[in-house]
Amino acid sequence: MLSMGLARTAVRRAVDVQTFKKGPDFIDPLWLKAASLKPCYNLDPYLQSHQELQQTFTARTGDAVFVEGTMGLHDGLAVDGSDSNAAIATQLGLPVLLIIDCGGMHRTIASLINGVVQFDPELTFSGVILNRIRSDRHAGKIQRAISEYCDLSVLGAIPECAKLQLDERELGLVPAPDYPLANDYIDVVADTLAESCNLDAIFKNNAIRGTNNPLKNVVESAAEAVAVPNCPLTIGIAQDEAFHFYYEDDLDTLRARGIQLVPFSPIRDPFPAHVDGVLIGGGFPERHATALSQNTACRTGLAKAIAEGLPVRAECGGLMYLCQSIAVDNVAWPMAGAINGAVTMQSKPRGRGYMKLACSRSFSMTDEGVDTFVAHEFHHSDITFDKPPEFAYRVTRGYGIDGQHDGVCVNNVIASYAHFRHTDSTPWIDWFLGSIRRYKLSAYQKTHHA
Repeated sequence: MLSMGLARTAVRRAVDVQTFKKGPDFIDPLWLKAASLKPCYNLDPYLQSHQELQQTFTARTGDAVFVEGTMGLHDGLAVDGSDSNAAIATQLGLPVLLIIDCGGMHRTIASLINGVVQFDPELTFSGVILNRIRSDRHAGKIQRAISEYCDLSVLGAIPECAKLQLDERELGLVPAPDYPLANDYIDVVADTLAESCNLDAIFKNNAIRGTNNPLKNVVESAAEAVAVPNCPLTIGIAQDEAFHFYYEDDLDTLRARGIQLVPFSPIRDPFPAHVDGVLIGGGFPERHATALSQNTACRTGLAKAIAEGLPVRAECGGLMYLCQSIAVDNVAWPMAGAINGAVTMQSKPRGRGYMKLACSRSFSMTDEGVDTFVAHEFHHSDITFDKPPEFAYRVTRGYGIDGQHDGVCVNNVIASYAHFRHTDSTPWIDWFLGSIRRYKLSAYQKTHHA
């Protein structure tokens, strides 16, 4: 909430703000993107190498930068904290703006602050914002304790009130593209921060000046390194309320390679004609099952294209959409039907967290020599197949489709619960573009041979 509010206050001040999110999450970056009016990028020490994380950050610096953490400042998978929010702050040379949940406490907050600050002496702190403040009296007690015992400036005190609450569902916050009042809510948060925070101090302490837009050079060098030969490729990309989970730097990479991305809505649009491949990212198709089912033009057009060999990569919600049906409240809504399986929703997560995968067979959509890679999953659904499908991956960490496998293979389709991010160790874009080129070459040879 505070990260998106700060991003919106920057926009109001005509500050060029760039937002980042630590970890693999898709939902928070969508809110930060809506607040800042610019794409938000993920910094993930599990999916990225140290160098890749650094490049993602330095290539997209603005006049003000906010990196939203995940969980607590010192939390991560590694016991030594090498993948924590604090480690990223140290690597990137960023000051920490500490946010403290003050519910049910006052003087104890001072001890918590000292513990967090002293835990890692390499960190620099720009101040603290107090959250969930019940009253002026509550804030006064905390501020006096911090003044007495801590060497940290209080830069804000956010009241606990109903207007700042945002709905959460089984997988967390409602995504901004799926929330009609998203912009209004962000403005309410920004108004609250303007009233209760020292924004001048916050922006002064977190400003990064004198950048020269290095992204242009990075994009140009990427385009030169892996240029698309002959003619540009066109890829349809599902983007609407139901499907919106994509890593922004993956989309940047596709564009840098000359790929034309053609957005379409499986809820409203027909299946796009004359595309060389299709991406169907994650999202929440179960929340829009009725509308997706009613758009038969898109469902049948996609199924026909897949049957004819069109390369498709689908992740999580995209996998669900490619199945025969999605059952919601005991009603099975027909989907694309390209995968011979039925989806049912569960009350608890089936797969949640980082994954490790290995190739289960030699299949055409991966590079030779890459046999193990990492990914991320977060889903509440199961799939029942009429007969066991062919799987692309073995799961060595995580759950996937059945605890052992992931990545259903149908013709030139790979559909998985795993979310991939393009890196040197997991170059999924290379795999996908390779499958498209092979498909186009095969179609060309068939046409000219005939």
